[in-house]
Amino acid sequence: MTLDALIDKQSVLANLKAPNKKQLLLELSQALANRVAIDYRVIFETLLKREKLGSTGIGQGIAIPHGKVATLERVYGLFARLSAPVDFESVDGQPVDLVFVLLAPEHAGADHLKALAKISRLLRDPAVVAKLRGTEDAEGLYAILTEPAASSQTSASAA
Repeated sequence: MTLDALIDKQSVLANLKAPNKKQLLLELSQALANRVAIDYRVIFETLLKREKLGSTGIGQGIAIPHGKVATLERVYGLFARLSAPVDFESVDGQPVDLVFVLLAPEHAGADHLKALAKISRLLRDPAVVAKLRGTEDAEGLYAILTEPAASSQTSASAA
């Protein structure tokens, strides 16, 4: 699975502004609702429910909020680079400025986990993260996330 199977150019947001975690999740839910044709409130509640289990802030300024929605047909993603970091109650206590949202159908057990693992590996690569933080426009962010080198690096590290 490559990231271009999860996101398209319209699923990448540059310089998103949100004052706090809840507002950030709402903004991301609204943006994703346009891509998947599901009411944003369903997505928002799904993400909030998952956050109540524990923060999806994985550390180093990165969060991967995710959840399952019964009416989806496939796994969808949305990436956002924030204009200013927000407190996400991350495991390391650091505010978040890079967010990759992942939504999957209820029946997508293995696909959901594979997508989460792929995103996590990619966003733990310091070179990729530095490029993402140094890029201001959505098209550039999309290119970094979907470049073949990023895909092969994460595949190689999985082997």
